[in-house]
Parts: sequence; C-alpha cells; structure tokens
Amino acid sequence: MTVELTSRRDITLEAVRRVAWQGEGVRITEAASARMKESRAAFLALLDGDPDITIYGVTSGYGQMAKIRLTPEQRAIHAAKPHYGSATSYGEAAPERLVRAMTLARLANFLEGHAAQSPAIAEAVATMLNGGPLPRVPLLGNGGAGEILPLGHLFSHIGENIELGPKDSIALVNGSPCAAALIADAALAAANRIDLALKVFALAAEAFQSPLEHYSPALDGLWGDDHETWALAGMRRLLEGAHPERRPYQAPVGYRILPRILGQARRALAEAERAATVSLASVTDNPVFIAPDDDHPLGHVLSNGGFQNAQAYPALDGLAACWADLALIAERQGTKMLDPNVSLLPAQLLMGDGYIGCMAMTQVGIGEAARQAASRTFLPAGEGGGFGQNDVASPTFFAWIKQRDAGAALDASLAILAATASQALAATDRPATPPLAGFLDEVRAAFPLVIEARIVGPDIDRMAADFSARVYPEAA
Repeated sequence: MTVELTSRRDITLEAVRRVAWQGEGVRITEAASARMKESRAAFLALLDGDPDITIYGVTSGYGQMAKIRLTPEQRAIHAAKPHYGSATSYGEAAPERLVRAMTLARLANFLEGHAAQSPAIAEAVATMLNGGPLPRVPLLGNGGAGEILPLGHLFSHIGENIELGPKDSIALVNGSPCAAALIADAALAAANRIDLALKVFALAAEAFQSPLEHYSPALDGLWGDDHETWALAGMRRLLEGAHPERRPYQAPVGYRILPRILGQARRALAEAERAATVSLASVTDNPVFIAPDDDHPLGHVLSNGGFQNAQAYPALDGLAACWADLALIAERQGTKMLDPNVSLLPAQLLMGDGYIGCMAMTQVGIGEAARQAASRTFLPAGEGGGFGQNDVASPTFFAWIKQRDAGAALDASLAILAATASQALAATDRPATPPLAGFLDEVRAAFPLVIEARIVGPDIDRMAADFSARVYPEAA
C-alpha cells in the first residue's frame, strides 16, 4: 500500500499511522509535482526580478548572520551548503516510527509550493519513506529556536546527492515537522493506552467486587460529558456478566471516580488529536513563499514564526498529566485490594505463601516517577545574547520525552494492578467477566499466579513490556 500525496491536507493522523507505524510508502502525485515546479519557477523569477530583495537565508546569512547581505556569488556558495553544522543534538535515538513521521510531516511545506524548493528535494524526502536511508535522529539537546538541530541530522545527507539551489537547504531544516510528528505519535499511542487502561480498571473492579451502580447508565445524563460517558459505557460493557455478589457498600474513592479520570484522559486525547491534525497539515516554513497574485505578480516571501509550534507541547503535557493521575488511581486501587479490611477479600491474598504485598510499594515508586515526568513544560530561553535573533527555544522534544516516560510508568502500574486483580480473582475462585476472560488469560501468561514465594520483579518487567507493546502494536 502507498499513501498518495497531492496536498498538505493528505498528511493526516491516519497517514502517520500508515506511513510511520505500519511502514507504508508514499507517492507524490503529478498534480503536486506540477504545483511545486510552478512555485519554484515563480520564486526564482522573484529573485531575478528584484535584485534588492531581502529573503532570510537566501540573500542573507542565517541566525546571527542575518544582517549580512550576500553578493550574487556568495548566494550560490551559500545555497549549495547542506546544514551539517546544525546537527548538534545527541544521545538516545528517536524510534524509527518517529523518524518516519518527521519525514512525512516535512512534506507539508513542499506539496503546495510554499517552501519554493526544487521539486527534486521533495522527491528525495519521499524516497526516504520508500526504502531510502533513514538517518539516526537524537532526542537529546534539541534546544534550538526551531527544529534545525534534529532536522540537520535527518536531511543534511540530501545535499550530498542533489545539487542544492537557492532556498533548498533552509527548506529542509526550517518549520516544525518534528513537533507535528511528536504530537501525532503521542496521540496514536494515547488512544491505545486509554483502551488498555479501561480493560485493566474493569478487571480490577470485578476483582474488588465494586458495586455496579458506580457505572450506572443513569450517570451518563447526570454528568453530561461525552468522554466520561464513554468511560462509564466502557466499564459497563466489560463488566457484563459480572459476578452477582458485590460489596455491600460503596467502593473507595479511587474506584468511584475512575470514569471521571478516564474521561479526562479521553478529553486530553481529543486535544492531542486536534493539535496533531492541525499541525500535520500546517505550513510552517520560514521564510514562506506566497504564490503570485494581482497584488504580487511575482509572488512574495514572508518571514514568520511558523517554526514554533505552540499547540503540541501543551497537548503533550495534558497527556502526561493524565498518565500520572491514572498511575495514582492504579496504585490506590491495588493498595486497597490488598487490604482485607477495605477490600473484604480474603487475607490470604496478601498473607499467603505467595506474598505480593510489596508490589504496592513498587506502584508508589512508579507513580512518583510518572508525576516527576509530568511536570509542566515552559518555553525555554534561547541561545543567549551572543546568537542574536534566536532568543526563544522550542520545547516540544522535552514535552514528548516526559509524556513518553509518564506513559511508560502508567503501563508498569497498570501491569501490577492487573496482576493484583488476577491474584484476587484466583484467591476467591472467581472467573473474569466474559468480555475480560481472554484478557485475564493474557495477564496470567505474562505474570503467572504467585502460588509460592518468588521474586516477581522479572514478571513485572515482562508484563510492563507486554503492556507497552499493546500501546505501540503497529509501530515500525
């Protein structure tokens, strides 16, 4: 399968799933190629028609050198240089799915001619998604005013194989395709993580014998929120066929407020999906080329701040905060399940030969890791007074890493809660509900019942890895 690209609006969340996660290729259509050729010709005519024009990075230097005006001879030398010097980030490499998403998102500036780059540049980027080279892109140290540091790693090699002309090199490294890719990746993962969390919490509710009234359809209309209604309905669906014997009084707060907290996670997901949808199709080139019109017969170029994405990092923060909140709920539910004075479950769940009480302590540590990762992201200061224009940096990589880490912590906490629920059902000789029976089998395959004392750390590792694999099931 191949994703066809005619306009920037073809770069969607579903396109990211197919190209970045499932490894499909792309094809730039003839209509897009013709548009890029027209735009390139118009841009070169604009350069030739106005010898005094000022275009950042084309007739001037970059960054702190922007005040330097280039002669025609200097322009040619300047244009032919790949952005090797910006590839200064380091450390852990972005996963392949994320590199593919960044590469796909790069094409949004190209397809309708707004970057005014040579059409061969767009084809070279598309080739990277069709079996071409995928460079290593480091995740650490990406503190530039835009995204030239990671994009230098990703696209500098193109200048080794294609002769670069005016604006080609800067078109490869300017804008914010990384931010679009980061929030898109997080949104796709978040949908899977929330579905996984719903299953685990439903399994815990059954193990705890939580009163079914906590998820009553009457609450749908009373609460009046679509996302919380989804959580209530999901719990009811997964608890169909529940054991008739329930607790004689209400469950602790951590069980009763779960639909509210899951609803908030769905609300954060909706915002992440909205931000990703807008960002993927957004033109973020600087300077951006506007096609000729009656007022500008040769077209015109605008310097702008498109390289700074102000939607992505708050949306990532919103997801990270939800992962930390859900990790706390998972820890509270697990702890209460292990306390027979609260759970009304047999004391042997905690005190038998297969002691599992310390798993709750591990959940506390996991929850703290999630909260630390979920700290608020702020705009960083730029490179200091010595670098002139670049006085504010982009924070999206920082926010994505924190969201990833908070999500991984939630996966681990959910794994422990699922194992605790599995143990509780076994201790009371009860099955899971029919909708959860297969899931319980999978939990016990990854984390066997603790019948005799054993070190369970490796089981937690295995189960957490299994849950994380469910979050990224199709990732390349």
